[in-house]
Formats: sequence, C-alpha cells, structure tokens
Amino acid sequence: MKITKTTLPANSVLHTAHKAYDYVDSFQSALIDTENSCTSTDVGKAFFTSTPKWVEKLFALRNKIVSAFGLKTSGNISDRERQLANFKCEPGEQLGLFKVFSKNENEVILGEDDKHLNFRVSLFLEQQEDEPTKKTLTISTTVEFNNWFGRLYFLPVRPFHKLIVPKCCREL
Repeated sequence: MKITKTTLPANSVLHTAHKAYDYVDSFQSALIDTENSCTSTDVGKAFFTSTPKWVEKLFALRNKIVSAFGLKTSGNISDRERQLANFKCEPGEQLGLFKVFSKNENEVILGEDDKHLNFRVSLFLEQQEDEPTKKTLTISTTVEFNNWFGRLYFLPVRPFHKLIVPKCCREL
C-alpha cells in the first residue's frame, strides 16, 4: 500500500480550529471497503491494534524516561485487551496515553494535554467519489509546545514519529 505525505485535510476538526500549531504532519493511504462499512469508530479502534511491537517497546522506554520528569505515561498496558474490548472510541474515553477529544462520521481526534506540550492525532476517513469501494485515510498530527521543555522533548521524538505514523497508516 502506498503511503504519501500530504496536508491536513481541509474538513478536519484540527484544520477548522484555526490554531497556529508548532508542528503538523499528515500521511495518507487508500483503504478498500467493498461493503462500505468502515467507520471512523472502526479506524479509531484499529489505530490501537495496528501498532508494531517495536513501537510498543519504544513507548515503554519513553514511559520509563518521562515518568522521571513527571510527564504523563501510557499507564499499565498489561490489561490492554480488556481495555480495547470495552473501548467505544467516544469523546472523553482514554486508552493509554490517548484521550478521544472528538468523533464524527469522518474523523476521530485523539491526543493529550501535558505540561510540556499538547498533541492531537486526526484519523480522517473520506469516501472517494469516483470509486465507491475506496476510502482515503489521512493520519495527521499536530503539536503545540507549552514551554522550552516541550521543544526539547520533541527533538528526539520527531524522527521516530516520522517513521511510526506512516507504518501505522500502512497497518490500518
């Protein structure tokens, strides 16, 4: 599956918020949905099950390091399957480090606010007008730095982020 770098979709909740983000990126892929049944909820749930094992290990390392600085962590992932079984992808729900901020027919907004930075991940699903069985998935990330520590934190995260998001896009 081809993954392309793109821009934040014009109809995304993140785009219409008219904020000046410190960092934005978007990656896009095509999904074949022969029964036209894939919803934003399905994509939101799949986001949490499509993560490669090496990414989970990176998150575990991240959690160990940042907990010493008082930053939010993913918490205990040992009961992840139970959490996923009960996850409805509704605003206010939390799964690991990701809180659901918004959900509509085409998009789920996940993210977290912390003392160093605030981030959002948009999972934007769009029907292709010319092909009824094809949908486009755009995963966009926005970051707002709250202080110098947020900028410092993001320096080593950024290159990994640019590897992880396209990989997740491919797996969804």
